[in-house]
Amino acid sequence: MTIVVGYIPSKEGSAAVDAAIREAQLRSQQLVVVNTGKGGDNSGPHFATPQDLDALDAQLAELGIDHVIEQPTGTLAPSEAILEAAERVGADLIVIGIRHRSPVGKYFLGSTSQQVLLDAPCPVFAVPAPLS
Repeated sequence: MTIVVGYIPSKEGSAAVDAAIREAQLRSQQLVVVNTGKGGDNSGPHFATPQDLDALDAQLAELGIDHVIEQPTGTLAPSEAILEAAERVGADLIVIGIRHRSPVGKYFLGSTSQQVLLDAPCPVFAVPAPLS
């Protein structure tokens, strides 16, 4: 039993990880954290630093959650990296963070979240970031 969570160092990413932690604890499941740069850009703000990943690793270890943190460095889009990990590990659930949007923007999801929702091999839990 495995949960895959898409992570970026942002409030959306933190909300997704927090929700994934709750689900992993509730279900006693392994957590696979996937972080990759947008469009293969491993120098952009979505690509977590080693310090970000070390802090996340320490948090999960302290909570006693069986976990793996993956940071693919190829040219896969973030949605493809998340979906590939979910297929590979036979995920039971994917957790992603989503941004709050204006009334018009609510008609459209971000490209990563939309692709994951459309192509996921399992249920997807889309978590909104806090408003603050």
